[in-house]
Formats: sequence, structure tokens, C-alpha cells
Amino acid sequence: MAYENNSGPDDIFERRESRVRSYCRAFPDLFRSARGAEMVADDGRYYIDFLSGCSTLNYGHNHPELKRALIEYISADGVAHGLDMHTEAKARFLEALERYVLVPRKMDYCAMFPGPTGANAVEAAIKIARKVTGRTNIVAFTNGFHGMTLGALSLTGNSGKREGAGIPLTGVSHEPYCGYFGDEADTADQLDQRLSDPSSGIDKPAAIIAETVQGEGGLNVASDVWLRQIERIAHKHGALLIIDDIQAGIGRAGGFFSFERAGIRPDIVTLAKSLSGFGLPLALTLIRPQYDQWKPGEHNGTFRGNNHAFVTAARALELFWADNTFELEIARKAARLRSALKEIAESSPFASHVKGRGMMTGIEMRSGDIASEICGECFKNGLIIETSGGQGEVVKVLAPLNIPDSELDAGLAVLADAARAVAARHKKSVA
Repeated sequence: MAYENNSGPDDIFERRESRVRSYCRAFPDLFRSARGAEMVADDGRYYIDFLSGCSTLNYGHNHPELKRALIEYISADGVAHGLDMHTEAKARFLEALERYVLVPRKMDYCAMFPGPTGANAVEAAIKIARKVTGRTNIVAFTNGFHGMTLGALSLTGNSGKREGAGIPLTGVSHEPYCGYFGDEADTADQLDQRLSDPSSGIDKPAAIIAETVQGEGGLNVASDVWLRQIERIAHKHGALLIIDDIQAGIGRAGGFFSFERAGIRPDIVTLAKSLSGFGLPLALTLIRPQYDQWKPGEHNGTFRGNNHAFVTAARALELFWADNTFELEIARKAARLRSALKEIAESSPFASHVKGRGMMTGIEMRSGDIASEICGECFKNGLIIETSGGQGEVVKVLAPLNIPDSELDAGLAVLADAARAVAARHKKSVA
């Protein structure tokens, strides 16, 4: 049903919603429906969605098979909320996870449901690492983003986000990420030297946490060699390796897990965002069995078992991950995306280079203002796309992984036009 209020929808948001809201400021429209890679505004205008709930909708909006599974479950009075009790929905998800994800990859993890969000998964990960090792320090990396709750925020590099905490964020050492000082500097070797030096001032860590591709940090990509070095360094110094796969996982950067191609075996993996496949809140902390040392109820939460999300998550695993067909399609589409972005970058006087991996790829612009202006121009012409990076300088594409080629190309055409329009505007203003 359409929104009905004589004062208009904008008034209720201004009157009642907190000033903390952000995405609606960049995309100031009232949306009423969505399907696949499209969102529809209240006035009937269509938008191509290159944001996908910030990688929460890897299979697009309202995938019909996932929707059908959820409707059938609800219609049959399936358990909606059961804390961490055993339910058929949870059993089916765990069986699908084991069959389609863990066993084919020869992985052995205990599945912990810490709460509904990625930050919950990260909080659980660092908490168990500290419990297991008896240490408190965590090594995180420059430009990393791990969540907004206090523990996860302490790992996050962005000063604008950190300032919202209101208290000192301690217990973390922020070290240079892969490529932070350029290709010549080996930041993994530097970390090893610091951890090996008793006079470096860095405390022995309980864990090292990293993203393989820094989504919010500007699409910085860790090399496979660097990731293998970090795994070796963590274990050399008695720390656990945590890979935050919340944004880069579930196919976004390639395989189901973004770290697969590096050949590493993290001690803990955090997942959320597209895990449910339907935008329903669901997070997962995967823990190697020897480190699953929780006492019953030592870490819990009211919403640590979202049965509706279990239903859609299980169906998504069955549909997309039963074999490597979807993964190959992602690789094909990612190559198409990167080629198009390279053409846009080469034709723009404000573009630096193409960044990212897989279907989380974008263009670094000379400034955050330019990137923001391009995204604003895109929105005016029917494309939803956002920026990332320390200065908001990267125009980041997060289209659904199953977006049809025709819609992907249409969205990229809008982006190309927007880049040209912004360049022409600035050339005119200088002249």
C-alpha cells in the first residue's frame, strides 16, 4: 500500500527518525518495491541497484525461489523464534552448510550463531580468541572495517566511525595492510619483525584479523602471498587468524569464501550480510573445533537463531553452491565488470585506477568530492551506487552477483555517462 499522509513521507522521517541515518541522504527517494537488480520508487521510477544492501543481496532483491521457501515455511507455522533451540530450519541450514560448503572444501568448523549482524560475529570472534589464548591484544589493519559495536569498532580504522564511540578504543594494534606503503614494502615482514622484537612495544596478540578485500576501506586487495604470510605469522606468534568475510564472502570476491584461492585455513571466519540470501539478519562465526571452548551460554543473544533466515540461507546454498556453476558465472561477470570500469577510468581525467576483486570492484577517483558527485549524477539517472575509502574516493560497484548482463551493462553505461558529465562540468567551470 502506498504511503498515505497529507504531510508527505519526508516529514515523518525528518520528524521521527534519528539524524544518524545516512544512505537515505545519498538516495533521497521513497522506495516501495524491489526485485532482482531493480528498485522501484513510490512514483514508479526504476533504479538499477549497484549497492545491493552493501553486499547483503548477492542474489538480488526478492529472489523468487528464496521467497517461495520462506512463504511456505511461514504458511506452515514454522518456528519463527527459538533462541538457540533445535529447530528443523536450523538443522536444514547446518546440513546444507556442511554438504555444500564445508565438506567440498575439506573444512572443519563449528558454527556459532552469535546474533543477527556482522558486528556480532566479530565480537564473538575476538572474544573467543582472547579466551583461548589468555591474551588481550588484537592486531587489525589500516583501512579495515569490522563493525560499529565497541569491540568491532576498536578494530576499525576509520576515524570518523571511531569518534562515535565516546570512550577510548583499546586492546588493538593497527598495523599496515598489504600495499599500504606501496608494492615495494613488505608489511607482513614488518609485522613479523615487530612481533619478534621484545622492545617493539606491541603486545603479543590473541588474534590477527583481516579482510581479504577491504570493502569499506576502499577496495584494497590483499595478495595471496601476503595472506599466507599473515597466517604463518599468526601461528608463529601463538595468535589465531581471523578472516572477516562479511562483505567479501558468499561469492562477492570469487569463491564462497574469499580466502580460498590463497590456500589458507583461518582459525575463525566471520560471515553475515548475504548469508541469508534474502536480506534477513543472520551472522555466523565459524570456529575450528579445538578453539570452540565456550561454556554453555557464555556468549549468547536473544536473536542468535533467525529461523526465517535459516530457511532462505539453506535454499540459497542448495541453489547456488551445489556445484561450481555459479562461481564460474561470477568470474565471467567480474571480468566483464572490470573491463568496463577500466574503459571508464581510462576516459576520465579524474580517475586513478580500477581497484578491487571479483564483483566488488570500483574506480579510485582523485578525490572523495569527485566520487560523490559521480554517484549523485548516477542516482539522478537511475543508478544506485556508493563510494568507499578513507576519503570516500572510490566509486564502488556491488551489483547482485546474478545480475543479467543487460542490466549490468545498462548500469555501467549510466556510470560512464555520469563520469563524463562530471568531467565536462569541471572543465567548463575551470574555463
